[in-house]
Amino acid sequence: MELSTKKTDKQSRLDNVTKPPPQPPPDGSKYTVPSEKEPYDFVANRVPRKRNNFLEATGHLIKGCLGGGILGIHEAFMKSGLWTSLFVSVIFGIYISYCLHMLVSAAQKLYKMLHVPEMSYPDVAEAALQVCPFPSIRKYSKWFRYAVDLTICIDLFGACCVYQIIIAKTVKDIIENTHDTQEVVDLNRLRLYILALLIPILLLCMIRSLKYLAPFTLVADVFIVACVVATIVYGLRTAPPIATVPGWKDALGFFEFCGIVVFSMEGIGVILPIENNMQNPQQYLMVITCGMTIVLLFLITVGFFGYWGFGENSISPVTLNFPSDLFPTVLKGLMGVMIFVTFALNFWAPFNLVWHYVSKKHDPKKHWIWERVYRAGFIVTITAIAIGFPNIGNLMGLLGAFALSNMGFIFPAIIDLLVVWEKPGLGKWKWRLWKNIFIIIVGILLFFAGTYSNVKGLILHL
Repeated sequence: MELSTKKTDKQSRLDNVTKPPPQPPPDGSKYTVPSEKEPYDFVANRVPRKRNNFLEATGHLIKGCLGGGILGIHEAFMKSGLWTSLFVSVIFGIYISYCLHMLVSAAQKLYKMLHVPEMSYPDVAEAALQVCPFPSIRKYSKWFRYAVDLTICIDLFGACCVYQIIIAKTVKDIIENTHDTQEVVDLNRLRLYILALLIPILLLCMIRSLKYLAPFTLVADVFIVACVVATIVYGLRTAPPIATVPGWKDALGFFEFCGIVVFSMEGIGVILPIENNMQNPQQYLMVITCGMTIVLLFLITVGFFGYWGFGENSISPVTLNFPSDLFPTVLKGLMGVMIFVTFALNFWAPFNLVWHYVSKKHDPKKHWIWERVYRAGFIVTITAIAIGFPNIGNLMGLLGAFALSNMGFIFPAIIDLLVVWEKPGLGKWKWRLWKNIFIIIVGILLFFAGTYSNVKGLILHL
């Protein structure tokens, strides 16, 4: 068995980045179960390096889950109704946490089975299918890996579109000092602001080293906390009697809500890099529990008070609903700057994965120019999508429904089923089989219903 387990310097720098990309596939590797039966300590066999303790790992999970989604979660509550959204958000928080646990548990079983110290999400997907008890489907293991890679790229490049719209709306609000609640009337001017951001973002994303950008993620955490507190304060100032706020609206709005809330709290792309860099990986369940509890509290706080306080005419990002006083204006500007830098961090991760594949098609001596050409091409494409569909809520909902229903629910359930099929088995009355079938069905339902409702919303707001 030939496996690549050492990280490159570029990969090591990803340890503290919000959403690290997956490790490139081990060239020519084939996962096989070793013939020897002695226990394998994957922690002891990991490459020595500085690792994160429990608090640091929990902090990385919170940063990995909380991004631009928190600035639009109040719009999700507005689509579905106050009390329905509150209850279902808690359900999704528990559900997503369990799927994170399921993926890490399956990964650690594969470490011991294959004598491999650590893996990325695509590694786990490929290995699970390659050593599964069904020989007829093992040949599709590479395609399973590519499906995970593609879904990660769609999610993160799509998040860049959301960030670009948030930045444009923030800049527009500060420059024009207007609170336009009828976004349809304002779309053409917003598109001009998105287009104006093309050159600054293009220049920013030409930075190839993360060491200049990663420190900004720590500052961004402070602004997110400030944004949560400000939402409570300013929301309560204008909040109507809570009995007048709708608790439920309609099914179409509900599925739009589901996509947005999944986009806003899903951490499936960061959980394995976090586990790979923990001092004590056996504590991953506590990290997930504590981290996701904080993420959920932040999201439902902004969603609940944002919708209750700013009502049916509230817009995304939530900061645009704040008054035009000095402090809210400064907070909007600083949030805009932080999201601008976060755009580059978010872009770096999927582009690194794409470049791993496409760089093989070009002469290594010309990689320096081709990499910049591809970077520019992706930025132009992201800008074009943002200009075409400048609707933050539906765009987040579409990403949550289309990409994260697969990456967060369907793929982990399939991986878990493949790994546990023979050992420890399906359990009494095959409960593990039925559990994973249920998770897959929920993922498929979210995929179709959420994608349909959010695509319809995007088309309506063209």
